[in-house]
Amino acid sequence: MKYLILIVMLASLWMSSSGKLAAATQAAAQTSSPSVAGRQAIPGDQTNARKARALLDQAIQALGGQAFLSIHDKQEEGRTYSFYHGRPTSNGVLFWRFSEYPNKERIELTKQRDVAYLYVGDKGYEVTYKGPHAVEKKDLEDYLRRRKYSLDTLLREWINDPGVALFYDGNALAGNLPAEQVTLINSKDEAVQLFLDIETHLPIKKSYTWRDPVDKERNVEEEIYDNYRLVQGVMTAYGFTRFFNGDMQSQRFVNAAHYNAGLNQAMFDPDSHYDPNKPPGKH
Repeated sequence: MKYLILIVMLASLWMSSSGKLAAATQAAAQTSSPSVAGRQAIPGDQTNARKARALLDQAIQALGGQAFLSIHDKQEEGRTYSFYHGRPTSNGVLFWRFSEYPNKERIELTKQRDVAYLYVGDKGYEVTYKGPHAVEKKDLEDYLRRRKYSLDTLLREWINDPGVALFYDGNALAGNLPAEQVTLINSKDEAVQLFLDIETHLPIKKSYTWRDPVDKERNVEEEIYDNYRLVQGVMTAYGFTRFFNGDMQSQRFVNAAHYNAGLNQAMFDPDSHYDPNKPPGKH
């Protein structure tokens, strides 16, 4: 279970930037997400929406266009770090991440790859030498929320949903980088802000808020993406940093990534006894 914090941080898309945006980004998030009803009253909202859509289309093209939209599965490996109140809690853990769009993911941890977390549909499992067991309800809810707001989901599903409103918010800062900000709000009045690099149009930051169902407090989650590299026609962020209420929560550094290689479906079955250390065909 000591790795579960790292996994919840890994889930969904991906890495890094300076930790100096805490106060400024939290304040911006608190003022940049008015409801759909309030924002639709702005004059010229259709022109504004067209501008937002054009920027999102530019972001998709910058990510690889059809190559990005055609991603079926992805593999990553690297090292991940967790933080508590902005301070690292370990020297980092090796990870291997396998995802299949839209709702399958497997994350393996440690050098032996003997701890794995599986997410299939709306279910989650931790798999160790003792066998599989369901992840705790809160951890699963956190993961599913992050998947709902993932870049893949936003740029492949949200922007094609007629119930999602798009708003261009103008120039902004994402960390220390100049950006243009776009807000997406769905029919449930759930909002997410994307910050796109002014020159490359690549996503460099994402921010969204949610209210804790227990204490009713409002939480802000932010993700920073950097160190983009071209992999099989897709611009891929090799750097990822997540913030929670202004505090750095995790960082991920990718060493290698691959797309559409085809994944063994046994790896997503918690009862298959899948062993990543066995050669293909030996499971």
